[in-house]
Amino acid sequence: MDAKVSQYSIQADQPGPLGATLVDGGINFAVFSAHAHRIELCLFDPSGTIEIQRLTLPENTHEVFHGFVPGLAADALYGFRAHGPFDPENGHRFNPNKLLADPYARGYQGILQNSPTHFGYDLMAEDKDLNFDESDNALYMPKCRIIPPRRHDGPSRPAVSWPRTMVYETHVKGFTKLNPHIPEALRGTFEGLGHKAAVDYIKSLGITSVELLPVHEFFDDFHLADKGLTNYWGYNTFGFFAPASRYFGPAGHDGFIDMVRAYHDAGLEVILDVVYNHTAEGNELGPTLSFKGLDNFSYYRTLPGQHRYYINDTGTGNTLNTSHPRVLQMVMDSLRYWVEEMEVDGFRFDLGTILGREPEGFDQRGGFFDAIMQDPVLSRVKLIGEPWDIGPGGYQVGGFPPGWAEWNDKYRDSVRDYWKGDEHTAPDFAARILGSGDCYDQRGRRPWSSVNFITAHDGFTLGDLVSYDNKHNEANGEDGRDGHNHNRSHNYGAEGPTDNPDINAVRERQKRNFLATLFFSHGTPMLLAGDEIGHSQSGNNNGYCQDNELTWLNWDDLSGANAELLEFTKRVIALRNEQPLLRRENWRDGMNVNWYAADGGEQLPEHWHDETTLSLHLERGDLRDKPEFWAEVLMIFNPRNEDVEFKLPDFGDEDWKFALATAETPLSEGPVKARKPVQAKARSFMLFYRNGKA
Repeated sequence: MDAKVSQYSIQADQPGPLGATLVDGGINFAVFSAHAHRIELCLFDPSGTIEIQRLTLPENTHEVFHGFVPGLAADALYGFRAHGPFDPENGHRFNPNKLLADPYARGYQGILQNSPTHFGYDLMAEDKDLNFDESDNALYMPKCRIIPPRRHDGPSRPAVSWPRTMVYETHVKGFTKLNPHIPEALRGTFEGLGHKAAVDYIKSLGITSVELLPVHEFFDDFHLADKGLTNYWGYNTFGFFAPASRYFGPAGHDGFIDMVRAYHDAGLEVILDVVYNHTAEGNELGPTLSFKGLDNFSYYRTLPGQHRYYINDTGTGNTLNTSHPRVLQMVMDSLRYWVEEMEVDGFRFDLGTILGREPEGFDQRGGFFDAIMQDPVLSRVKLIGEPWDIGPGGYQVGGFPPGWAEWNDKYRDSVRDYWKGDEHTAPDFAARILGSGDCYDQRGRRPWSSVNFITAHDGFTLGDLVSYDNKHNEANGEDGRDGHNHNRSHNYGAEGPTDNPDINAVRERQKRNFLATLFFSHGTPMLLAGDEIGHSQSGNNNGYCQDNELTWLNWDDLSGANAELLEFTKRVIALRNEQPLLRRENWRDGMNVNWYAADGGEQLPEHWHDETTLSLHLERGDLRDKPEFWAEVLMIFNPRNEDVEFKLPDFGDEDWKFALATAETPLSEGPVKARKPVQAKARSFMLFYRNGKA
């Protein structure tokens, strides 16, 4: 803000674009509200503590209040105050005593401080949110900051096709905070994640795409702050256009783009986990920070006939109303901003079914899906849905439209059950590792539509999956009530860490079984950061509020079993990269799929119900004349707690070649005769292959 200008004027100008836009000679402001009577622009001094001027936006065009302020420049600090009806029973919660954030703000100064003044109602009143509160919250609110656009001179985007995509889900701070190879001043920041040491490590794994937990601006929930905890994961969006300032390093806002470009330089994609299903304002008892004060009835879904209350299909108190054209526009504008200005390569949509909800329920041809699939920018990036929410009809695995990939929790659950040794799991396990065609082989969708995962940020890590029978979430301050109860985990004889070598041996073998299954399954594999180095959260399966060494990756112990696990992970990823048979691109590729029993004969119907041991044979005739590729593979799965003798099936004169096993085996790289019995160790996986011929 220009210190020489003590008073600003405001004049009529354009109703768009929405937000604060730098133009020649000043800044144009535009904000949507269908029900406000008047909206004021509040300007602040550079410290953000003194409101120096309040200007009424002079024009209202098509429900957009707007005005132009000559002489105002980049880095100016501002907010809005909205005048209108305070009528909670009819869905209106206007309160001009509350400074409101611009929904389109590109950045902020300051943090959201815990204060009762943020609530639009009197906290002490008997009727709570029906009572109007006159206290001013400006001192405790972050101020919106004008961010000038950055010139686009970065490298071209990596062209990673869906069939070759392998996702690495990670957290900006969790990955970098304890990493000794990253300069201390950069740990916990975007610049730290973009540091050469971080990029080189992720590149060395062989994966193609980094998926970041939420990085839209978010602040700590007041109830967590009261407990001395923080919102670590970030599923509490405050602003949909601004990178999270808690991850800023020396370069500030620019550090995000610098990070993205570092990954692009290495040929890696950056995908953002985004939260457009709800905001940080909570339910009717939550604070008034932005959307609620600008036009509560438009921005949120309210209960029909009881508009005081919110539809809570998210489980977080409110649900964003993407059925409203201006709210849908905001989501689309935000997505395009992150692609075009911030240069990201795709999105994973938290509780994605919310975005497909219309008043009558989930609709895969609803407004959001139609808007995004016809958009010339967004239809070309990677789109991944989390296909569930807690509302009626909210479980939609396989229900997203063509062009989308989906998190497949059926894969997670089936693979966990199978390797745990549960009975009658073989048929479903077989469907999952072949790409879940029962869910996705429709309407021209491809195997990559299934995003396969064993673990994710929400739930046990891989190390904890094989070390704990029960969750241990006491540190979260909810008496262990939070987090999943049905984890499909097993500790193999001791709860948590143990010195028992037999227990530790089976745990390490199970980790390898899970990783081999993940990367040799058809579909898009997603690896949780830290699983490749044995990361543990001490049995906490809901680390959303643990911003500490419990969730930060520990890079100090990369020896012994952890080092071996890292090398094994690289090996299975490399094989997937190298061999087309292990990354199916099309259901109609002519691949022959056959299942065999332990005796080398075909898997009969009774075997599926009585046995859990499996042998999978894959073959593609078009690879027969390509000796650099495998034309056939044979996978042996033994989830039983005992060795099983398998006979390699005999359908040709060629010998099999041994490629990989998760347990020690006397087999080498030499040939293995067909019909020869091989010993599949207890709870182990084996892989054999035959090359094509020149």
